[in-house]
Formats: sequence, structure tokens, C-alpha cells
Amino acid sequence: MSDRNGLIALSLPPLPYYVTTGLSVFAPGDQHPNRRNLGIFDLLWVVRGTLHIGEENRQWDVAAGQTLLLLPDRYHYAVKPCETETAFYWIHFDFAGEWTAEAAAEAAERPAPLRQMWTNPRTLLLPQYASPAEFAEARGLLAKLLAEAGRGRTAAYWQEQRLFLELLDLLEDRGAERDEDAPAVRLANKAEAYLRQHYQSDVTNRSLAEALHFHPNYVVRCMKETFGCSPMAYLHRYRLEQAKLLLLKTEWPVARIAERTGFSSAPYFSGRFRQFAGLSPLQFRKRYST
Repeated sequence: MSDRNGLIALSLPPLPYYVTTGLSVFAPGDQHPNRRNLGIFDLLWVVRGTLHIGEENRQWDVAAGQTLLLLPDRYHYAVKPCETETAFYWIHFDFAGEWTAEAAAEAAERPAPLRQMWTNPRTLLLPQYASPAEFAEARGLLAKLLAEAGRGRTAAYWQEQRLFLELLDLLEDRGAERDEDAPAVRLANKAEAYLRQHYQSDVTNRSLAEALHFHPNYVVRCMKETFGCSPMAYLHRYRLEQAKLLLLKTEWPVARIAERTGFSSAPYFSGRFRQFAGLSPLQFRKRYST
């Protein structure tokens, strides 16, 4: 039996896209077909018996209650026939983004992606071979997904995608994610919340630190570790993002938007906004309003 700890890392967005599912039952002596470069991911959930299957130079005995994720650009083959009746669900899904196959140790050493308020980067880590603790719950979702396959594709579309994402949520390996309970991350989250709530006010590193009851240097360090920028850089970017929304959603003059988003003057705001968006505030409004 090969390494249980291989992880398939999918960089999100985009999200994986469900294609189809099925339930296969092999009698003793049957075996999984050999395939090369299928072009899509093939996720197997064995519910009875044992499936003996390999991928390139790796081999697995996938027993009931276990999963195996076959990769789209590899050669898959039967290691040997099934000894007993073997039943398994299979799910084909596509992924248009970047993905890598890596060992669990490599995933643990990879720095967690910096969180930012203007993007939503994330890495979905799926074990290639696993015994999910929630397999019984997953089996219920798999049965529902198979039932949806009998409906028209248009009618079943959103339900299929929802069920598929719920399955990935159950399967996801969260061991390499950033520890949200770490003191530095908790403080950075509190600092972020404070900045968002008080961005219209005159916030400084000192006033932020006093509100959180920590030394300013420690707050700055925690923000940089979690978000990749200082509190004031975060605040500046957040104010500009709010200004963009106000330019699009209101007819307020630039001076009022500057004041509403915490800038000291309209000329200063206009200069910062041009550096940020490549357009003046009025040019930005005109581009997206006509």
C-alpha cells in the first residue's frame, strides 16, 4: 500500500467543477479499466470490498470507507482483480486552475497564503488516498448526487454542484491550514475588524494598539504575518476600496466621499485614488456609469 499522505493542492479561485457521477459494482475477478490522460479528476469512494488500483509508480488497496483521487494527466491501471464483490461511487470533476501533487510534509511547510480584503486566495488540499472520518455522511451525499443524475441536466445543475462542494468540504485536509487559534492570528483578526469598523476615523498605530491593549510593534508584526501589510497600509487600501463603492453607488461629490472614507482632504484623496486606480475619482465614476 502506498503513501497515505499525498495531498493534491488546488489554488482557488476557480472552484472545482462537477461533471458526472456513477456507482460501479465489480464481481470477484473484475478489475478497474486501465486509462491514460483522462483529462479530468476521478474521485473514487469505495463502499464495499477492495479496489486494487495504481497510478504511474504508486499502488493502493482502496477498501470500504476509503477514497482515492486519480489525477487527470496520469496513467491509471488495475493492480489485480477484486477478490470479493466491490462497489464504489466515482465522481468526475474538472478544475481549470493550477494544481499540484505534493507530500503532506511539503504542504505543511508551504507558507499559508496571506489574507487580503480585496482578494480571496485559498488552497484546497485534498488527500489523494484517505479514510475520511465523515464517510457515512459522505455516503448519504453520494446517494443524493447519484439520484440527481437521473434528472435533466438543467434541473439538477445547482443541486449537483452544491452536493459536490459539500463532499469536497468533508474530504478536505485542513491540517496544513493556518492555525486560526494562534495568538498572532487572533490579534490580526481583531485589528482587521477594528480597522473596518473605524476606517472613517483618524486611526493610528498607537490608537489601534491602545484599543486592542497590545504594543504597537506587536500589532504591526501580527498584521504583516497574517495579511502581508502593516495596519496603516491595510487601512489605506480599505478606505480606497470603500471610496470606489461610494463613487459607483452614490452621486456624492468627491469632497464628501473623501471625508466619508477618512481622508484629510479632497486633493489628497484624489491623488491617492489616482495612484490606486489609475484614474481620478471622477474619471473612475464616468467609466463605470456610462
